[in-house]
Amino acid sequence: MALTQVKQDATAARLAGLSLPEGGWSAGARKDALARLQAMGLPHARDEYWKYTKPAGLVAAEPAKAAIFTTDEAPMFDGLDRLKIVFVDGVFDAEASDDLALEGITIDRLAEVKDIHWANGLYGVLEAKGQDPVERPLAALNTAFATDGILIHAAKTPSKPINLIYRHGDENSDAILHHVVKVDSGASLTILENGPAAARFNKCLEADIADGGALHVVRTQGRDHERQAATHMFARLGKESVFKAFTLTVNGVLTRNECVIELTGDDAVAHVAGACMGDGDFHHDDTVFVTHDAVNCESRQVFKKVLRNGATGVFQGKILVKPDAQKTDGYQISQSLLLDEDSQFLAKPELEIYADDVACSHGSTSGAIDEDALFYLRSRGVPHAIAQDLLVLSFLAEAVEEIEDEALQEEILTRAEAWLSRHRKD
Repeated sequence: MALTQVKQDATAARLAGLSLPEGGWSAGARKDALARLQAMGLPHARDEYWKYTKPAGLVAAEPAKAAIFTTDEAPMFDGLDRLKIVFVDGVFDAEASDDLALEGITIDRLAEVKDIHWANGLYGVLEAKGQDPVERPLAALNTAFATDGILIHAAKTPSKPINLIYRHGDENSDAILHHVVKVDSGASLTILENGPAAARFNKCLEADIADGGALHVVRTQGRDHERQAATHMFARLGKESVFKAFTLTVNGVLTRNECVIELTGDDAVAHVAGACMGDGDFHHDDTVFVTHDAVNCESRQVFKKVLRNGATGVFQGKILVKPDAQKTDGYQISQSLLLDEDSQFLAKPELEIYADDVACSHGSTSGAIDEDALFYLRSRGVPHAIAQDLLVLSFLAEAVEEIEDEALQEEILTRAEAWLSRHRKD
C-alpha cells in the first residue's frame, strides 16, 4: 500500500474519535488546521523528520494505557511564589488553581472565551506558518481539536511567574491543550510548566513577543514512565526581544519536543535548551528549527542527554539564516552521555545560510563517562556511583545554565540529582 494511503487511513482512524469544538472566535482557525492536517496526513516513520522516532504511539486511534507514578517528592516549583493553573488529564481544575488575576496581565481559558478575543489574531497563526518548510501534523491536530488551554496577554511585567501544572489521574487519558501567549513591548513574563499531564499528551504553545519584550519558559516533564507526549513551541520575536526556553525530561516512554522560532526583529535573542535523563524503554526527541530573518540576532541551542539501559535520544536541530539576516550569531550543540553500550544517540544538526556576515556553528558528540575524571574522584574516596552522578550533573550543567533564574537552576539540578539517586547502582 502506498505511503500516502497509509497516512490517510491512519489520519481517518485518529480523527474518528474527535470532534471540532463548535462555534466561537477560533472556529475558522480550527477548520483551517483540520484542512492542513487532512492534506498532509499524520506523521509516519518513513517521513524524513520522523525517521529517528516512531510516531505510532502518538497517532494511534487510542492511547496506550499508562500507569500513574507515585513519589514522596514535593511537587516541582512548590517553594516558589507563583500563580498556579492546574489541569488534570487535560481538564481545568478550578479548585486546585489560583484565581486567574495578576497585575499587568490578563489570563483567559480557551474553553471559556466565545466572543471576539485578542488571541483571534494569533491562535493557529504561528503554528500554520511553522508548517513550512517542515510539516508538523501533530501541531495542526492540536490547533484543530484542543479542548482547552490558557490565553495570556502580558501588557506589563507581573510580580510572579505563571505555573501551568499538568496532573495525571486516568491511566487511559488523552489530553490536547493549546496555549497562546502575547508579550507587549517592555514586558517580561516567566512561565513554569510541570507534570506528566496524561497517558498521551499533545500540547502546543504559540508565543508572540513584541519589540523589547521577554518570555522565559522553564518546564519539566517527568514522573510517569509510561506516558507519551508530543509538544510544540512556536515563538515569533520582535526587535530587541528575548525568548528563552529550557526543558528537563526524566522518564516517559516516548517524548517528542518541537520548537520553531522565528527572529523577525533586529537584535533579538532566542535560546532553547534541554536536558534529559532516560533509563530503559525511553525515547526522547528534540527537534528544533530556528529562522534568522533580521540583523544582528543571536540564537543558541544547547541540548544534553544522559542515557542508560538501552535508552534512545534524538536531536534534530536546524539554523536557517535568510539573505538579509547579516551579523547573525547562531550556536548549536547537542551532546549525549551514554552510560552503557546498549543506549544510542541519533543527531542531525543542520545549518542553511544565505548571508555572508555571520558566525554560525554546530557540533554534536556522544561518549561515555570520562574515566580519568572518574578515577580522580574515586582516588579521593568518593564512591563509584556517587562519583558517576557528580560527573553526570557536571555534563548537564551547560544546558541548565541557560536558565537565567539561579533559584530555578538549583531546583532543576536538585531534581536531576534525585532522579540519579533513584536509579543509582551502588
